[in-house]
Amino acid sequence: MLDLTYDAPKPKTIAGATGDWELVIGLEVHAQVATAAKLFSGASTQFGAEPNSNVSFIDAGMPGMLPVINEGCVAQAVRTGLGLKAQINLRSAFDRKNYFYPDLPQGYQISQLYHPIVGEGEVLVEMGDGTARLVRIERIHLEQDAGKSIHDMDPHMSFVDLNRTGVALMEIVSRPDIRGPEEAAAYVGKLRQIMRYLGTCDGNMQNGNLRADVNVSVCRPGDYEKYQQTQDFSHLGTRCEIKNMNSMRFIQMAIDYEARRQIALLEDGKDVVQETRLFDPDKVETRSMRSKEEAHDYRYFPCPDLLPLEIEQDWVDDIASGLPELPDEKKARFIRDFGLSDYDASVLTADVDNAAFFEAAAEGTDGKLAANWVINELFGRLKKDDRTISDSPISAPRIGQIVRLIKSDAISGKIAKDVFEIAYTSDRDPEEIVETEGLKQVTDTGAIEAAVDEIIAANPAQVEKAKANPKLAGWFVGQVMKATGGKANPKAVNDLVTAKLGL
Repeated sequence: MLDLTYDAPKPKTIAGATGDWELVIGLEVHAQVATAAKLFSGASTQFGAEPNSNVSFIDAGMPGMLPVINEGCVAQAVRTGLGLKAQINLRSAFDRKNYFYPDLPQGYQISQLYHPIVGEGEVLVEMGDGTARLVRIERIHLEQDAGKSIHDMDPHMSFVDLNRTGVALMEIVSRPDIRGPEEAAAYVGKLRQIMRYLGTCDGNMQNGNLRADVNVSVCRPGDYEKYQQTQDFSHLGTRCEIKNMNSMRFIQMAIDYEARRQIALLEDGKDVVQETRLFDPDKVETRSMRSKEEAHDYRYFPCPDLLPLEIEQDWVDDIASGLPELPDEKKARFIRDFGLSDYDASVLTADVDNAAFFEAAAEGTDGKLAANWVINELFGRLKKDDRTISDSPISAPRIGQIVRLIKSDAISGKIAKDVFEIAYTSDRDPEEIVETEGLKQVTDTGAIEAAVDEIIAANPAQVEKAKANPKLAGWFVGQVMKATGGKANPKAVNDLVTAKLGL
Protein backbone atom coordinates (compact mmCIF):
# COMPACT_ATOMS: atom_id res chain seq x y z
CA MET A 1 0.00 0.00 0.00
CA LEU A 2 1.38 3.39 -0.98
CA ASP A 3 1.39 6.17 1.57
CA LEU A 4 1.15 8.80 -1.18
CA THR A 5 -2.09 10.77 -1.67
CA TYR A 6 -3.02 13.04 -4.55
CA ASP A 7 -5.82 15.28 -5.72
CA ALA A 8 -7.18 14.64 -9.22
CA PRO A 9 -6.01 17.19 -11.80
CA LYS A 10 -8.65 19.45 -13.32
CA PRO A 11 -9.70 18.60 -16.88
CA LYS A 12 -8.21 20.61 -19.73
CA THR A 13 -10.64 23.36 -20.75
CA ILE A 14 -10.65 25.12 -24.11
CA ALA A 15 -12.60 28.32 -24.48
CA GLY A 16 -14.81 28.37 -27.55
CA ALA A 17 -16.97 31.08 -29.07
CA THR A 18 -20.09 29.60 -27.44
CA GLY A 19 -18.58 28.59 -24.10
CA ASP A 20 -16.05 26.25 -22.57
CA TRP A 21 -15.30 22.73 -23.75
CA GLU A 22 -13.57 19.84 -22.00
CA LEU A 23 -11.44 17.06 -23.49
CA VAL A 24 -12.09 13.35 -23.12
CA ILE A 25 -9.29 10.98 -24.16
CA GLY A 26 -8.83 7.23 -24.28
CA LEU A 27 -5.74 5.43 -25.55
CA GLU A 28 -4.93 2.12 -27.17
CA VAL A 29 -1.23 1.56 -26.55
CA HIS A 30 0.53 -1.07 -28.66
CA ALA A 31 3.57 -2.42 -26.83
CA GLN A 32 5.93 -4.87 -28.49
CA VAL A 33 6.42 -7.86 -26.23
CA ALA A 34 10.03 -8.32 -25.16
CA THR A 35 10.74 -11.82 -26.46
CA ALA A 36 13.35 -13.23 -28.82
CA ALA A 37 10.75 -14.96 -31.02
CA LYS A 38 7.42 -13.93 -32.53
CA LEU A 39 3.94 -14.70 -31.22
CA PHE A 40 3.21 -17.73 -33.40
CA SER A 41 6.57 -18.59 -34.99
CA GLY A 42 10.19 -19.04 -34.03
CA ALA A 43 11.39 -16.17 -36.25
CA SER A 44 13.62 -13.57 -34.63
CA THR A 45 12.31 -10.21 -33.40
CA GLN A 46 15.71 -8.51 -33.79
CA PHE A 47 15.38 -4.87 -34.79
CA GLY A 48 17.40 -3.56 -37.72
CA ALA A 49 17.93 -6.89 -39.49
CA GLU A 50 18.09 -7.02 -43.28
CA PRO A 51 14.60 -6.59 -44.78
CA ASN A 52 12.62 -9.83 -44.96
CA SER A 53 15.32 -11.83 -43.15
CA ASN A 54 13.27 -12.51 -39.99
CA VAL A 55 10.35 -14.17 -41.76
CA SER A 56 9.13 -17.74 -41.28
CA PHE A 57 6.67 -19.57 -43.53
CA ILE A 58 3.94 -18.77 -40.99
CA ASP A 59 4.76 -15.05 -41.05
CA ALA A 60 4.74 -15.06 -44.85
CA GLY A 61 1.24 -16.58 -44.92
CA MET A 62 2.29 -19.72 -46.79
CA PRO A 63 -0.55 -22.24 -47.29
CA GLY A 64 -0.84 -24.99 -44.70
CA MET A 65 1.37 -23.27 -42.09
CA LEU A 66 -0.17 -23.43 -38.61
CA PRO A 67 0.56 -21.01 -35.76
CA VAL A 68 2.02 -22.27 -32.48
CA ILE A 69 1.62 -20.02 -29.44
CA ASN A 70 4.82 -18.67 -27.85
CA GLU A 71 4.54 -19.33 -24.10
CA GLY A 72 7.01 -16.53 -23.38
CA CYS A 73 4.67 -13.97 -24.96
CA VAL A 74 1.79 -15.21 -22.84
CA ALA A 75 3.92 -14.95 -19.69
CA GLN A 76 4.91 -11.39 -20.57
CA ALA A 77 1.27 -10.38 -21.07
CA VAL A 78 0.36 -11.90 -17.70
CA ARG A 79 3.30 -10.13 -16.07
CA THR A 80 2.16 -6.82 -17.55
CA GLY A 81 -1.38 -7.38 -16.35
CA LEU A 82 -0.18 -8.10 -12.84
CA GLY A 83 1.95 -4.96 -12.92
CA LEU A 84 -1.16 -2.94 -13.80
CA LYS A 85 -3.17 -4.55 -10.98
CA ALA A 86 -5.41 -6.15 -13.59
CA GLN A 87 -7.57 -9.25 -13.69
CA ILE A 88 -5.80 -12.20 -15.35
CA ASN A 89 -8.19 -14.33 -17.36
CA LEU A 90 -7.34 -18.01 -17.04
CA ARG A 91 -9.22 -18.69 -20.27
CA SER A 92 -8.79 -16.50 -23.34
CA ALA A 93 -9.18 -17.04 -27.07
CA PHE A 94 -7.82 -15.77 -30.38
CA ASP A 95 -9.86 -14.31 -33.23
CA ARG A 96 -9.14 -13.44 -36.83
CA LYS A 97 -9.44 -9.76 -37.72
CA ASN A 98 -9.85 -9.68 -41.50
CA TYR A 99 -8.57 -6.78 -43.57
CA PHE A 100 -6.20 -6.19 -46.49
CA TYR A 101 -2.83 -4.48 -46.25
CA PRO A 102 0.04 -5.15 -48.66
CA ASP A 103 2.22 -5.84 -45.59
CA LEU A 104 -0.27 -8.33 -44.06
CA PRO A 105 0.41 -11.47 -46.08
CA GLN A 106 -2.12 -13.70 -44.29
CA GLY A 107 -4.94 -11.30 -45.12
CA TYR A 108 -5.94 -11.25 -41.45
CA GLN A 109 -4.47 -10.45 -38.07
CA ILE A 110 -4.71 -12.91 -35.19
CA SER A 111 -5.95 -10.92 -32.21
CA GLN A 112 -8.23 -11.23 -29.16
CA LEU A 113 -11.53 -9.37 -29.41
CA TYR A 114 -14.02 -11.30 -27.34
CA HIS A 115 -11.85 -13.03 -24.73
CA PRO A 116 -8.65 -11.09 -23.91
CA ILE A 117 -5.95 -12.53 -21.70
CA VAL A 118 -6.07 -9.57 -19.28
CA GLY A 119 -9.15 -7.78 -17.97
CA GLU A 120 -9.68 -4.61 -15.97
CA GLY A 121 -6.80 -2.88 -14.19
CA GLU A 122 -5.60 0.61 -13.30
CA VAL A 123 -2.59 2.89 -13.36
CA LEU A 124 -1.84 5.98 -11.27
CA VAL A 125 -0.53 8.82 -13.47
CA GLU A 126 1.29 11.49 -11.47
CA MET A 127 1.34 14.97 -12.96
CA GLY A 128 4.25 16.39 -10.97
CA ASP A 129 2.21 19.15 -9.32
CA GLY A 130 0.80 17.13 -6.45
CA THR A 131 -2.06 15.76 -8.56
CA ALA A 132 -2.56 12.35 -10.15
CA ARG A 133 -5.11 10.75 -12.41
CA LEU A 134 -6.24 7.16 -11.80
CA VAL A 135 -6.75 5.73 -15.28
CA ARG A 136 -8.75 2.55 -15.62
CA ILE A 137 -7.49 -0.17 -17.94
CA GLU A 138 -10.29 -1.90 -19.83
CA ARG A 139 -8.28 -4.82 -21.20
CA ILE A 140 -4.96 -6.05 -22.55
CA HIS A 141 -4.96 -8.45 -25.44
CA LEU A 142 -2.27 -10.17 -27.47
CA GLU A 143 -2.09 -9.76 -31.23
CA GLN A 144 0.29 -9.93 -34.19
CA ASP A 145 1.97 -6.90 -35.65
CA ALA A 146 1.84 -6.23 -39.39
CA GLY A 147 4.81 -5.63 -41.67
CA LYS A 148 6.04 -2.32 -42.97
CA SER A 149 5.38 -0.66 -46.33
CA ILE A 150 8.19 1.61 -47.56
CA HIS A 151 7.29 4.33 -50.04
CA ASP A 152 10.36 6.55 -50.18
CA MET A 153 12.97 4.26 -51.78
CA ASP A 154 11.73 4.55 -55.36
CA PRO A 155 9.57 7.15 -57.15
CA HIS A 156 7.48 4.49 -58.87
CA MET A 157 7.35 1.50 -56.53
CA SER A 158 6.66 0.67 -52.90
CA PHE A 159 8.54 -2.01 -50.98
CA VAL A 160 7.40 -4.35 -48.23
CA ASP A 161 9.48 -5.52 -45.26
CA LEU A 162 7.86 -8.40 -43.37
CA ASN A 163 10.35 -8.53 -40.48
CA ARG A 164 7.79 -7.13 -38.04
CA THR A 165 5.02 -9.39 -39.30
CA GLY A 166 3.93 -11.71 -36.49
CA VAL A 167 5.81 -9.86 -33.75
CA ALA A 168 3.80 -10.05 -30.53
CA LEU A 169 2.02 -6.90 -29.40
CA MET A 170 0.14 -6.16 -26.22
CA GLU A 171 -2.71 -3.75 -26.89
CA ILE A 172 -3.46 -1.89 -23.66
CA VAL A 173 -6.89 -0.25 -23.90
CA SER A 174 -7.79 2.48 -21.41
CA ARG A 175 -11.18 3.82 -20.42
CA PRO A 176 -11.91 7.42 -21.49
CA ASP A 177 -10.53 8.70 -18.18
CA ILE A 178 -7.80 11.04 -19.47
CA ARG A 179 -8.73 14.73 -19.54
CA GLY A 180 -5.87 16.58 -21.21
CA PRO A 181 -2.87 16.33 -23.57
CA GLU A 182 -0.30 16.40 -20.75
CA GLU A 183 -2.17 13.62 -18.94
CA ALA A 184 -2.19 11.51 -22.10
CA ALA A 185 1.57 11.82 -22.52
CA ALA A 186 2.11 11.16 -18.81
CA TYR A 187 -0.09 8.05 -19.05
CA VAL A 188 1.92 6.63 -21.95
CA GLY A 189 5.09 7.48 -20.05
CA LYS A 190 3.83 5.69 -16.93
CA LEU A 191 2.92 2.57 -18.93
CA ARG A 192 6.37 2.64 -20.52
CA GLN A 193 8.00 3.01 -17.11
CA ILE A 194 6.06 0.09 -15.60
CA MET A 195 6.76 -2.22 -18.55
CA ARG A 196 10.47 -1.37 -18.46
CA TYR A 197 10.54 -2.25 -14.77
CA LEU A 198 8.75 -5.52 -15.55
CA GLY A 199 10.98 -6.26 -18.54
CA THR A 200 7.94 -6.89 -20.76
CA CYS A 201 8.57 -4.11 -23.33
CA ASP A 202 11.66 -1.98 -23.89
CA GLY A 203 9.47 1.06 -24.61
CA ASN A 204 11.59 2.23 -27.55
CA MET A 205 9.19 4.57 -29.35
CA GLN A 206 11.74 5.52 -32.01
CA ASN A 207 11.91 1.90 -33.19
CA GLY A 208 8.12 1.57 -33.10
CA ASN A 209 8.15 -0.77 -30.10
CA LEU A 210 5.64 1.45 -28.31
CA ARG A 211 2.90 3.24 -30.24
CA ALA A 212 -0.42 4.76 -29.29
CA ASP A 213 -3.76 5.25 -31.00
CA VAL A 214 -5.37 8.28 -29.36
CA ASN A 215 -9.16 8.67 -29.21
CA VAL A 216 -10.25 12.29 -28.72
CA SER A 217 -13.66 13.85 -28.17
CA VAL A 218 -14.95 17.07 -26.61
CA CYS A 219 -17.90 17.77 -24.35
CA ARG A 220 -19.40 20.56 -22.32
CA PRO A 221 -18.44 20.95 -18.63
CA GLY A 222 -20.60 18.60 -16.58
CA ASP A 223 -21.20 16.10 -19.39
CA TYR A 224 -18.34 13.84 -18.28
CA GLU A 225 -19.93 13.57 -14.83
CA LYS A 226 -23.18 12.52 -16.52
CA TYR A 227 -21.26 9.80 -18.38
CA GLN A 228 -19.76 8.58 -15.09
CA GLN A 229 -23.22 8.30 -13.57
CA THR A 230 -24.92 6.65 -16.55
CA GLN A 231 -22.03 5.07 -18.51
CA ASP A 232 -23.77 6.54 -21.56
CA PHE A 233 -21.02 7.40 -24.05
CA SER A 234 -23.27 9.86 -25.90
CA HIS A 235 -22.44 12.43 -23.21
CA LEU A 236 -18.79 12.37 -24.34
CA GLY A 237 -19.30 13.47 -27.93
CA THR A 238 -18.20 11.74 -31.14
CA ARG A 239 -14.60 10.58 -30.97
CA CYS A 240 -11.91 10.48 -33.61
CA GLU A 241 -8.91 8.18 -33.46
CA ILE A 242 -5.38 9.41 -34.25
CA LYS A 243 -3.28 6.44 -35.33
CA ASN A 244 0.29 5.33 -34.64
CA MET A 245 1.63 8.08 -32.40
CA ASN A 246 5.22 7.36 -31.36
CA SER A 247 6.26 10.58 -29.60
CA MET A 248 5.09 12.06 -26.29
CA ARG A 249 5.37 15.57 -27.74
CA PHE A 250 3.44 14.68 -30.88
CA ILE A 251 0.71 13.02 -28.79
CA GLN A 252 0.12 16.31 -26.97
CA MET A 253 0.25 18.39 -30.16
CA ALA A 254 -2.15 16.06 -31.98
CA ILE A 255 -4.68 16.04 -29.14
CA ASP A 256 -4.67 19.83 -28.85
CA TYR A 257 -5.15 20.30 -32.60
CA GLU A 258 -7.84 17.62 -32.87
CA ALA A 259 -9.83 19.00 -29.92
CA ARG A 260 -9.80 22.50 -31.40
CA ARG A 261 -10.81 21.12 -34.82
CA GLN A 262 -13.81 19.34 -33.30
CA ILE A 263 -14.82 22.42 -31.29
CA ALA A 264 -14.72 24.56 -34.43
CA LEU A 265 -16.99 22.08 -36.24
CA LEU A 266 -19.51 21.87 -33.41
CA GLU A 267 -19.67 25.63 -32.92
CA ASP A 268 -20.25 26.01 -36.65
CA GLY A 269 -23.30 23.75 -36.37
CA LYS A 270 -21.60 20.78 -38.05
CA ASP A 271 -21.18 17.19 -36.87
CA VAL A 272 -17.95 15.51 -35.92
CA VAL A 273 -17.57 12.43 -38.12
CA GLN A 274 -16.20 9.37 -36.36
CA GLU A 275 -13.09 8.46 -38.31
CA THR A 276 -9.44 7.47 -38.13
CA ARG A 277 -6.97 10.31 -38.63
CA LEU A 278 -3.21 10.76 -38.98
CA PHE A 279 -1.07 13.47 -37.42
CA ASP A 280 1.27 15.52 -39.61
CA PRO A 281 4.02 16.86 -37.31
CA ASP A 282 5.31 19.24 -39.99
CA LYS A 283 1.97 20.97 -40.46
CA VAL A 284 0.93 20.30 -36.83
CA GLU A 285 -2.48 19.05 -37.89
CA THR A 286 -4.50 15.87 -38.19
CA ARG A 287 -5.97 14.70 -41.47
CA SER A 288 -8.51 12.08 -42.39
CA MET A 289 -7.16 8.59 -43.07
CA ARG A 290 -10.33 6.49 -43.36
CA SER A 291 -13.81 6.17 -41.91
CA LYS A 292 -13.80 4.52 -38.49
CA GLU A 293 -14.36 0.79 -38.71
CA GLU A 294 -16.44 -1.14 -36.21
CA ALA A 295 -15.89 -4.75 -35.20
CA HIS A 296 -18.34 -6.05 -37.81
CA ASP A 297 -16.30 -4.37 -40.56
CA TYR A 298 -13.41 -6.70 -39.79
CA ARG A 299 -15.59 -9.85 -39.87
CA TYR A 300 -14.09 -11.18 -36.64
CA PHE A 301 -14.47 -14.90 -36.00
CA PRO A 302 -12.66 -17.37 -33.71
CA CYS A 303 -9.32 -18.42 -35.17
CA PRO A 304 -9.82 -22.02 -36.36
CA ASP A 305 -6.08 -22.79 -36.09
CA LEU A 306 -5.80 -22.07 -32.36
CA LEU A 307 -7.55 -23.68 -29.41
CA PRO A 308 -8.71 -21.44 -26.57
CA LEU A 309 -5.77 -20.53 -24.34
CA GLU A 310 -6.11 -21.96 -20.84
CA ILE A 311 -3.56 -21.18 -18.11
CA GLU A 312 -3.30 -22.36 -14.52
CA GLN A 313 -3.68 -20.10 -11.48
CA ASP A 314 -0.53 -21.66 -9.99
CA TRP A 315 1.41 -20.52 -13.05
CA VAL A 316 0.03 -16.99 -12.68
CA ASP A 317 0.89 -17.02 -8.97
CA ASP A 318 4.44 -18.10 -9.78
CA ILE A 319 4.82 -15.16 -12.18
CA ALA A 320 3.36 -12.82 -9.55
CA SER A 321 5.85 -14.01 -6.93
CA GLY A 322 8.72 -13.03 -9.23
CA LEU A 323 7.56 -9.48 -10.00
CA PRO A 324 10.12 -6.76 -9.26
CA GLU A 325 9.41 -3.75 -7.08
CA LEU A 326 7.39 -1.42 -9.29
CA PRO A 327 7.87 2.37 -9.68
CA ASP A 328 5.19 3.59 -7.26
CA GLU A 329 6.33 1.23 -4.51
CA LYS A 330 10.00 2.05 -5.13
CA LYS A 331 9.29 5.78 -5.01
CA ALA A 332 7.43 5.44 -1.71
CA ARG A 333 10.34 3.42 -0.26
CA PHE A 334 12.93 5.96 -1.42
CA ILE A 335 10.94 8.72 0.31
CA ARG A 336 10.50 6.65 3.47
CA ASP A 337 13.91 4.99 3.80
CA PHE A 338 16.23 7.62 2.33
CA GLY A 339 14.30 10.74 3.33
CA LEU A 340 14.12 11.95 -0.29
CA SER A 341 11.74 14.62 -1.51
CA ASP A 342 8.86 13.59 -3.75
CA TYR A 343 10.63 15.27 -6.68
CA ASP A 344 13.99 13.56 -6.15
CA ALA A 345 12.33 10.17 -5.66
CA SER A 346 10.34 10.70 -8.88
CA VAL A 347 13.48 11.57 -10.86
CA LEU A 348 15.39 8.56 -9.56
CA THR A 349 12.58 6.06 -10.14
CA ALA A 350 11.58 7.41 -13.57
CA ASP A 351 13.84 4.81 -15.16
CA VAL A 352 14.66 1.37 -13.80
CA ASP A 353 18.38 1.75 -14.58
CA ASN A 354 18.56 5.12 -12.81
CA ALA A 355 16.89 3.68 -9.72
CA ALA A 356 19.29 0.72 -9.61
CA PHE A 357 22.30 3.04 -10.01
CA PHE A 358 21.15 5.26 -7.15
CA GLU A 359 20.57 2.35 -4.78
CA ALA A 360 24.06 1.02 -5.50
CA ALA A 361 25.54 4.50 -4.90
CA ALA A 362 23.57 5.02 -1.67
CA GLU A 363 24.47 1.65 -0.15
CA GLY A 364 25.98 2.13 3.28
CA THR A 365 25.97 5.94 3.17
CA ASP A 366 23.78 9.05 3.27
CA GLY A 367 20.90 8.49 0.81
CA LYS A 368 19.93 12.15 0.48
CA LEU A 369 23.50 13.20 -0.26
CA ALA A 370 23.90 10.31 -2.73
CA ALA A 371 20.67 11.39 -4.47
CA ASN A 372 22.06 14.92 -4.73
CA TRP A 373 25.19 13.70 -6.42
CA VAL A 374 23.44 11.32 -8.78
CA ILE A 375 20.78 13.84 -9.86
CA ASN A 376 22.73 17.09 -9.94
CA GLU A 377 26.29 16.10 -10.75
CA LEU A 378 26.08 12.80 -12.61
CA PHE A 379 22.82 13.24 -14.54
CA GLY A 380 23.85 16.78 -15.48
CA ARG A 381 27.20 15.60 -16.81
CA LEU A 382 25.70 12.63 -18.66
CA LYS A 383 23.18 14.91 -20.36
CA LYS A 384 25.96 17.28 -21.40
CA ASP A 385 27.91 14.36 -22.89
CA ASP A 386 24.79 12.82 -24.50
CA ARG A 387 25.22 9.63 -22.46
CA THR A 388 22.84 7.43 -20.50
CA ILE A 389 23.30 5.86 -17.08
CA SER A 390 24.11 2.52 -18.72
CA ASP A 391 27.31 3.92 -20.25
CA SER A 392 28.32 6.21 -17.38
CA PRO A 393 32.13 6.54 -17.17
CA ILE A 394 31.89 6.54 -13.36
CA SER A 395 30.31 3.63 -11.51
CA ALA A 396 27.73 3.76 -8.73
CA PRO A 397 30.17 2.45 -6.07
CA ARG A 398 32.55 5.30 -6.91
CA ILE A 399 29.80 7.88 -6.48
CA GLY A 400 29.19 6.20 -3.13
CA GLN A 401 32.88 6.57 -2.28
CA ILE A 402 32.74 10.31 -2.96
CA VAL A 403 29.69 10.64 -0.71
CA ARG A 404 31.44 8.74 2.09
CA LEU A 405 34.55 10.94 1.73
CA ILE A 406 32.35 14.02 2.16
CA LYS A 407 30.48 12.54 5.14
CA SER A 408 33.74 11.64 6.89
CA ASP A 409 35.08 15.21 6.39
CA ALA A 410 37.96 13.79 4.33
CA ILE A 411 37.03 16.24 1.56
CA SER A 412 34.74 19.25 1.23
CA GLY A 413 31.85 19.50 -1.20
CA LYS A 414 33.95 21.78 -3.40
CA ILE A 415 36.91 19.38 -3.47
CA ALA A 416 34.46 16.54 -4.11
CA LYS A 417 33.53 18.15 -7.44
CA ASP A 418 37.20 18.08 -8.45
CA VAL A 419 37.44 14.44 -7.38
CA PHE A 420 34.28 13.63 -9.37
CA GLU A 421 35.68 15.30 -12.48
CA ILE A 422 38.94 13.32 -12.28
CA ALA A 423 37.14 10.04 -11.60
CA TYR A 424 34.61 10.68 -14.40
CA THR A 425 37.29 11.35 -17.00
CA SER A 426 39.98 8.89 -15.89
CA ASP A 427 38.20 5.96 -14.23
CA ARG A 428 40.41 6.39 -11.15
CA ASP A 429 39.43 5.42 -7.62
CA PRO A 430 38.17 8.49 -5.65
CA GLU A 431 40.09 7.57 -2.49
CA GLU A 432 43.28 7.12 -4.50
CA ILE A 433 42.67 10.50 -6.18
CA VAL A 434 42.34 12.25 -2.82
CA GLU A 435 45.59 10.72 -1.55
CA THR A 436 47.79 11.11 -4.62
CA GLU A 437 46.51 14.56 -5.60
CA GLY A 438 46.85 15.91 -2.06
CA LEU A 439 43.16 16.84 -1.86
CA LYS A 440 42.51 15.67 1.68
CA GLN A 441 40.65 18.28 3.69
CA VAL A 442 42.55 20.12 6.43
CA THR A 443 40.73 19.50 9.70
CA ASP A 444 43.60 20.46 12.03
CA THR A 445 42.13 23.50 13.82
CA GLY A 446 45.60 24.70 14.73
CA ALA A 447 46.65 25.02 11.10
CA ILE A 448 43.31 26.61 10.16
CA GLU A 449 43.54 29.05 13.08
CA ALA A 450 47.00 30.15 11.98
CA ALA A 451 45.66 30.93 8.51
CA VAL A 452 42.71 32.85 9.97
CA ASP A 453 44.98 34.92 12.22
CA GLU A 454 47.24 35.75 9.30
CA ILE A 455 44.38 36.97 7.11
CA ILE A 456 42.82 39.04 9.91
CA ALA A 457 46.16 40.65 10.82
CA ALA A 458 46.84 41.60 7.21
CA ASN A 459 43.44 43.26 6.67
CA PRO A 460 42.56 45.60 9.59
CA ALA A 461 40.31 47.82 7.46
CA GLN A 462 38.26 44.81 6.35
CA VAL A 463 38.00 43.74 10.01
CA GLU A 464 36.31 47.02 10.92
CA LYS A 465 33.89 46.68 8.01
CA ALA A 466 33.01 43.12 9.04
CA LYS A 467 32.34 44.20 12.62
CA ALA A 468 30.00 46.88 11.32
CA ASN A 469 28.36 44.48 8.86
CA PRO A 470 28.72 40.79 9.92
CA LYS A 471 27.72 39.63 6.42
CA LEU A 472 31.17 40.70 5.24
CA ALA A 473 32.76 38.00 7.38
CA GLY A 474 32.33 35.74 4.37
CA TRP A 475 35.19 37.61 2.72
CA PHE A 476 37.58 36.27 5.39
CA VAL A 477 36.24 32.74 4.94
CA GLY A 478 36.92 32.99 1.21
CA GLN A 479 40.44 34.29 1.76
CA VAL A 480 41.28 31.49 4.20
CA MET A 481 39.91 28.88 1.80
CA LYS A 482 42.00 30.41 -0.96
CA ALA A 483 45.11 30.44 1.22
CA THR A 484 44.66 26.77 2.09
CA GLY A 485 44.00 25.71 -1.50
CA GLY A 486 40.36 25.01 -0.70
CA LYS A 487 41.37 22.17 1.62
CA ALA A 488 40.34 23.71 4.94
CA ASN A 489 37.13 22.47 6.51
CA PRO A 490 34.63 25.24 5.61
CA LYS A 491 32.66 24.87 8.83
CA ALA A 492 35.79 25.09 10.96
CA VAL A 493 36.93 28.17 9.03
CA ASN A 494 33.56 29.85 9.43
CA ASP A 495 33.44 29.13 13.19
CA LEU A 496 36.97 30.46 13.74
CA VAL A 497 36.42 33.62 11.71
CA THR A 498 33.20 34.37 13.61
CA ALA A 499 34.93 33.83 16.95
CA LYS A 500 38.07 35.84 16.06
CA LEU A 501 36.02 38.80 14.82
CA GLY A 502 33.78 38.65 17.86
CA LEU A 503 30.66 38.42 15.80
